[in-house]
Amino acid sequence: MRRRDFVKGIVGSAVACPLSAGAQQAAMPVVGLLDQRSPDELADRLRGFRQGLRDSGFVEGQNVAIEYRWAENKLDRLPDLAADLVHRQVAVIAATSGVSPAMTAKAATTTIPVVFIVGDDPVKLGLVANLARPGGNMTGINFFSGELGAKRLELLREMVPGAKRVAVLVSPANAKYSETTINEVGPSAHSMELQIQVLKASTISEINAAFATFAGARPDALFVGHDPFFNGRRIQLVQLATRYAVPASYSSRDFAEAGGLMSYGANIADAWRQAGSYTGKLLKGAKPADLPVVQSNKFELVINSQTATMLSLTVPPSLLAIADEVIE
Repeated sequence: MRRRDFVKGIVGSAVACPLSAGAQQAAMPVVGLLDQRSPDELADRLRGFRQGLRDSGFVEGQNVAIEYRWAENKLDRLPDLAADLVHRQVAVIAATSGVSPAMTAKAATTTIPVVFIVGDDPVKLGLVANLARPGGNMTGINFFSGELGAKRLELLREMVPGAKRVAVLVSPANAKYSETTINEVGPSAHSMELQIQVLKASTISEINAAFATFAGARPDALFVGHDPFFNGRRIQLVQLATRYAVPASYSSRDFAEAGGLMSYGANIADAWRQAGSYTGKLLKGAKPADLPVVQSNKFELVINSQTATMLSLTVPPSLLAIADEVIE
């Protein structure tokens, strides 16, 4: 071989290798994760999502990339964040924090597959046509937390049998969640002859202001509505409930683990795992129209006995008997 041909061969190989590597990198599918919160307190849920992807054969950084878009609890940012993911032509959008991201993703694209995680009925929300055969480009996980309000209020009343006045905290920024909470809790409270006081908070300062009202008119108990914003502020909420010595009920175990009195709802971390698994199926070519919406069928009651003792409450044997976990 002549020296000139040999050199050309080396140069050609050197050029071809980066191009080949670039082609492989470009072939790595990209998932866009859209959430209204910040990632600071979502470590367990993100682990669940990545586990679901792994169960489907995808490992972040190896054969799938994830573009994270966090709205930092500013819902007006969601449309721009969703539009950016659509512009980047991601393979799948995972709308992981309830109604607002899911509805935003629905408005942003009719072609990119979307996996949602919502606590309300996705058919009533207009996200899918049917639970068994969603149709369109959306499917996902429905964990029913928004529809368990009546049962959760009953459990709270059982924990605090002498309660007559219950404060209900909702966020008007997420109208669907607040409406569901009030519609669920109202009739149940009436049947138990409980007086309901609705408090509204959509910011950190508004949460503080809502609790400040307890100094003058302290309720017998507090019912914190299901809302992604409240989940992201669970440390603040639990600390304030402790400061004002108000027995409080929450929608997910995250609150009880943080020191909240009690929670009743679906395992949200597992819902994220299921969403990750569905995302992997879509990456493999499944059609969202053919993937039925997964509905949670197990709900867990978690009681923090230390908090109960601090509030001078005796946990009834009836609740201890049905609790999935009692935090000592």
